[in-house]
Amino acid sequence: MNNEINSYLNYIFEDYKTWSRPGDAYDEVSRSVRERMTKEFANKLTFKEGSKYIKVISGSSVHSFIVKEDGKKFKKGDILKAASWNAPATNFARGNILTFFYGRIRWTGA
Repeated sequence: MNNEINSYLNYIFEDYKTWSRPGDAYDEVSRSVRERMTKEFANKLTFKEGSKYIKVISGSSVHSFIVKEDGKKFKKGDILKAASWNAPATNFARGNILTFFYGRIRWTGA
């Protein structure tokens, strides 16, 4: 599942790059600031494995949770929105990393 997690993190990073891409009208200072921000975002995008979920962390916020094993309501790889630092929202899955369906996932969260 590590390859799928890395693909998911890359998807989040690419979405951030698309959002933060400077237009032609930006000067060199703006471009360098955007490049620095992009590198910082990439360096702060990590994950931490827990007992039931894998927590995807973006800086000092939880981006989303990934279900580790099949359960009554969710399948392995399902992406869940963060309800808090320690718990996901368990209303419905936003996508699944194993099927590469990321649904409504954006760099800001699930």
